[in-house]
Amino acid sequence: MEAKAQARYVRLAPRKARDVINLIRSKDIDEALSILRYTPRRAAGTITKVLNSAIANAEHNKEMNRGKLYVDQAFVDEGPTLKRVQPRARGRRFLIFKRTSHITVVVKERKGD
Repeated sequence: MEAKAQARYVRLAPRKARDVINLIRSKDIDEALSILRYTPRRAAGTITKVLNSAIANAEHNKEMNRGKLYVDQAFVDEGPTLKRVQPRARGRRFLIFKRTSHITVVVKERKGD
């Protein structure tokens, strides 16, 4: 049994979010939350919210035991890119890409005990 949570269209570059999400994959939820708490990256706050949502979904919707939960899957997909223009010299332009992310966290219950 698994519970999942998603945050879509987050204004955060997927490449930067993947650095943080790789830290918590296959960890117990308490360990994952403490890792995120002390990670000095902007993505850590958003990923913490998604992980807390997945934990709440597991407890309330699937009636899982919080003590046995762990992060089974955690991944970041690329969302749509917002394209902006910055004027440059001699009438030229420079494109600025503001990337978005879709963050997904899946938690499962450990077998045993």
